Amino acid sequence: DYNGWTLSHDRKWKHWLLQPEARYWFCDRFAGHFVGAHALGGQYNVGNLSNNISFLGTDFSVVSNRRYQGWFAGAGVAYGYSWILNKHWNLETELGLGWVYTRYDVYPCATCGTKLEKNKSHHYVGPTKAAVNLIYTF
Repeated sequence: DYNGWTLSHDRKWKHWLLQPEARYWFCDRFAGHFVGAHALGGQYNVGNLSNNISFLGTDFSVVSNRRYQGWFAGAGVAYGYSWILNKHWNLETELGLGWVYTRYDVYPCATCGTKLEKNKSHHYVGPTKAAVNLIYTF
């Protein structure tokens, strides 16, 4: 996953994310129920995004008035199901839960360079993956 664009002059949400996964299929491969284990990691630069979201002990509203820049890493487990649509196409849904550790610096605004806090950390436990995928098989 990659978002390298600034939303506007004073709002920012840039990140990259890598999330590999290993799966075990209960029925045929690429069809039916499966479970997976995934790792994730990346970097972000987010600021001045107005919201009032607080979810599972993480207060996301802090990005309303500050900018956060840092990295994250984590792991999780997932469950999914894949429906065969025809010879080459499948439709798949998946939901994953896990843990993410992040280290970040805090800045007063989306474009400022003066640090307010340095090398802070946070642990997140909750959903790490939600997907609806259209799959092409060869």
